[in-house]
Amino acid sequence: MFAYLPPATRGLILVNVAVFLLQLAAGPRVLALFALWPLSTQQFEPWQLLTYAFLHGNVAHIFFNMFAVFMFGRALEEYWGSRRFVTYYFASVLAAGATQLAVQQAAGTASETIGASGGVFGLLLAFAWYFPRQRIILLFPPIPMPAWVFVTFFGVLELFLGVTGRQADVAHFAHLGGMLGGALMLLYWRASSQRF
Repeated sequence: MFAYLPPATRGLILVNVAVFLLQLAAGPRVLALFALWPLSTQQFEPWQLLTYAFLHGNVAHIFFNMFAVFMFGRALEEYWGSRRFVTYYFASVLAAGATQLAVQQAAGTASETIGASGGVFGLLLAFAWYFPRQRIILLFPPIPMPAWVFVTFFGVLELFLGVTGRQADVAHFAHLGGMLGGALMLLYWRASSQRF
C-alpha cells in the first residue's frame, strides 16, 4: 500500500522516519542544531524554520503526524500534483514556525519546537477546503463526521488549548499557524487563477 502513495507524500514520510532514526542515534546534538529555538536564545538559526518539522519527540509523535500525512496528503497530492503539494506543505510549515516564534517572543518562553504538526494542520485545512463532505472517523471517540466539521473542531480545540495554556508542552499556536499559512496559500492560488 505504501508503494502506491504519490511520490511527494511517500518521500515526506520516508524522510521524516529517516531523520527520526538519525535523531535517536545522534542524540541531543540534532535538537540543538535543527529544532526551532526562540529568537531570544543564541541557538536560533534561520534554517530551523524548516528543519524543526522533521524532528519528533517520540514514536507516538511521529506516528500520528505521518499517519495524518498518509491519510490527507495522498488525496491532496493526487488533486494538486506533487509540486503544488510540496509548496503548500512547506508554506504551512514556515507559517507554523513563524507563528510559534512570535508567540514565544510575546510570552517570553524559551523552549524548542519540533514536529511536522504545523504542516499536518495545513493539510487538514486543505482537505476540508477541497473535500468538505468527505467522512472522517476520529480514533477516539469513533464518530464519523464531515471533513469540515472535523477540521473546525480541531481548530477551535487548538485555539482553546493555546489560550488557556493547557498542554503547555504542545505548540498549539504553531498548529494554528500551519492552518493560517495554508489558508493564505489557498486564497493566493484562488486569486491568481482568477487573474489569468
